[in-house]
Amino acid sequence: MDQSSMRQSNIIMQPEQWSIAWSFSLYMHYLKHSFIPIINPKKYTKILIIFRALILTMATSNPVTSLKNTNEFVQNQGYGVKGLADIGIKSLPNQYIQPQEKRFNIDKISVTNGHDSAIPIIDMSNLDDQNVEKLICDVAEKWGILQIINHGVPLNMLQEVKDATYRFFELPVEEKRRYLVKNSPTSNVKYGTSFSPDFERVLDWKDYLSLLFKSEEEALAYWPLTCRDEALDYLKSTENVIRNLFKILMKGLDIHEIDEEKESQLMGSMRINLNYYPKCPNPELTFGFSHHTDISTLTILLQDDVGGLYVRRLDDDESWIHVPPMDGALVVNIGDSLQILSNGKYKSVEHLVIANGTTSRVSVATFVNPSPNVTIAPFQEIIDKGDKPIYKKVLFLDYVKHFFSKSHCGKATIEFAKISN
Repeated sequence: MDQSSMRQSNIIMQPEQWSIAWSFSLYMHYLKHSFIPIINPKKYTKILIIFRALILTMATSNPVTSLKNTNEFVQNQGYGVKGLADIGIKSLPNQYIQPQEKRFNIDKISVTNGHDSAIPIIDMSNLDDQNVEKLICDVAEKWGILQIINHGVPLNMLQEVKDATYRFFELPVEEKRRYLVKNSPTSNVKYGTSFSPDFERVLDWKDYLSLLFKSEEEALAYWPLTCRDEALDYLKSTENVIRNLFKILMKGLDIHEIDEEKESQLMGSMRINLNYYPKCPNPELTFGFSHHTDISTLTILLQDDVGGLYVRRLDDDESWIHVPPMDGALVVNIGDSLQILSNGKYKSVEHLVIANGTTSRVSVATFVNPSPNVTIAPFQEIIDKGDKPIYKKVLFLDYVKHFFSKSHCGKATIEFAKISN
């Protein structure tokens, strides 16, 4: 069995395995064709059969180690971690295995059977109620995350965008790899895996399609057809929810008008990410998405019914709370940018996604961001009231570059914007 026949049989081997196999094949070829009758032909055939079985066992007994170059397969060829799941790997490649001390500790999960330990759920159907406004601001201050119901986004639209997410990731790899960074017709459409693979020590068990909204015309021209209309319709439908949330949150800062400058700081750009977390062979060893905060002002997350999102309690650094899926609900979390703009009053929340060993999971995240070229700093109205600024002026684009220049580091990203004492 030569290299080409093994490749045709979809057997992928490590370099050291090829070395052993090739050397042995040359030796057997020499024995077969030597004029010296060293070995009986029948014995030669039996040895060759045994050898071939041995090579097959080496190549297939552990499909993870048999991948010649996992990063090439997952990242450059565009198969993603879904490709690893699809070929039926039985154990995680090393680059996805977290060190023991970094793995998720189920003993740190807060039991959510009481009001004080459950993620707040807010009904958005009566926004004129001052109690609702106060509750939203209190939650942004003490929790950094909430779930909203009766938000006005049609329920069928929520299901349609989740279905579209599945459709995209079920496409043949030849279709999906058209949107890899090196192939995409625009920098605003990116298909990828993990978070920032070039800078991560350990990779996340996640694939994604990231769509930066510039204009409807560009979206119609460049977003993948299989999910374009659903993603665009969903994004447009959330705009009213987002504006209502900002209006309430600004009132909580005693800011009663969102002018053009503030709008560019709060919601100058929007990005929608379709996320796919395939079934994982060793979910306890890795993360679907390791712990981090978002750099957005707000993130609007649509979950499926699988679950797996956890947030770190702001009042207990050691405890994590599950954010349970709720039919028809949207998860809203505060991002770093709003923490900076509010001078620390509203808190960005650290969160993660665990991997799942029994089923795949999808989510749809809308990141509401400042415009890339605007400066973010505590609102002047806050400073004028006598508050000492905690954060310096930062160009949002510089903050983005800092965020993606490293692996996830929990809540530490925001230190980039802090004023040194």
